[in-house]
Amino acid sequence: MLSSFDCTGGEELLNYDAQLDAALQRLHDEGRYRTFIDIERQKGAFPHAIWRRPDGQEQPVTVWCGNDYLGMGQHPAVLQAMHEAIEATGAGSGGTRNISGTTVYHKRLEAELADLHRKEAALLFTSAYIANDATLSTLPKLFPGLIIYSDALNHASMIEGVCRNGGAKRIFRHNDVAHLRELLAADDPDAPKLIAFESIYSMDGDFGPIEAICDLADEFGALTYIDEVHAVGMYGPRGGGVAERDGLMARIDIINGTLAKAYGVMGGYIAGTAKMCDAIRSYAPGFIFTTSLPPAVAAGAAASVRHLKTDQALRERHQTQARILKLRLKGMGLPIIDHGSHIVPVHVGDPVHCKALSDMLLAEYGMYVQPINFPTVPRGTERLRFTPSPVHGPGEIDKLVHALDQLWSHCALNRADLTG
Repeated sequence: MLSSFDCTGGEELLNYDAQLDAALQRLHDEGRYRTFIDIERQKGAFPHAIWRRPDGQEQPVTVWCGNDYLGMGQHPAVLQAMHEAIEATGAGSGGTRNISGTTVYHKRLEAELADLHRKEAALLFTSAYIANDATLSTLPKLFPGLIIYSDALNHASMIEGVCRNGGAKRIFRHNDVAHLRELLAADDPDAPKLIAFESIYSMDGDFGPIEAICDLADEFGALTYIDEVHAVGMYGPRGGGVAERDGLMARIDIINGTLAKAYGVMGGYIAGTAKMCDAIRSYAPGFIFTTSLPPAVAAGAAASVRHLKTDQALRERHQTQARILKLRLKGMGLPIIDHGSHIVPVHVGDPVHCKALSDMLLAEYGMYVQPINFPTVPRGTERLRFTPSPVHGPGEIDKLVHALDQLWSHCALNRADLTG
């Protein structure tokens, strides 16, 4: 039992088990306790997988909430590169980047990423979360007195880095350029400044006003930091993200991206000037003290980045499938949140109903979509977030639309309950 005792009288002072029970029960009471769904992806069959049910039985499912947006986790070029690296080097990297963990595979990947974003250099991390946290928490060490202006809906990794860096911070209302201007104008014009924002906000699928923010950065002498996690690989003629699509990459000082979504593997990175990457590499504990990615992962990611620089057709099929799914769901009258990106959120507005819909889609229809609840989104905005891919074909879309129509219209959780 996890408990603490007074050594003199034997009286129990703290019952740690009870406190853990209470913390977990709060999540159950609010309808937002999260459960793992045990699935086994099937090589060559994405988006199909096998769900291992709690009773031990296996059930085929279609994954509708994966972040492998383009199916690159199954691409032959990626798998071949990973197999070759394993055969050549073995499993792990053997250390941190500073101590035996930098290999030719890591350097090749960083070169591919720097080229992708037309920057002098790139710096590889074990995840985009760590890249955001480590970079944003380190910048005030490099620029004493730095003020960071952060969008109110930035990802948790950005918030973590901004909040614990010891520097000054300002939060501007989501995508509100006028509010950002007010905050910038109110501060010391000689203070170093950085504006941190995203290109695509993953819960609603809306776009950040990149050009307007860059204009403000120029006017007030601020650096720009953009999170392109939900855009790299999928937007722009070479997959450089929304900033590349809009011809704005050169105006961004630091670009954050991931290798775990469109690129289908694992890892995160920043791209910028050689001096900026060198300084972060030299000062960020999240980089210095972390074992580097396995060479096979770096090799697979590099192959994926390289391939997507030329596969515009795959990006176009992805956007087409997203448009078709949104059109079909809108035709049913479902409350779709549509800002023109590839992300398809369906607003439910209640955590219990959201979880129930997710459970029924999985158990009765073999459709896996995870409920999105607080704290990922604000209370009252709970949703199902669908992420169609180029390999979610007409058959998969038809089955999903049919299942949602049945559940929304005829189940105990009827349409009035869900939208009221």
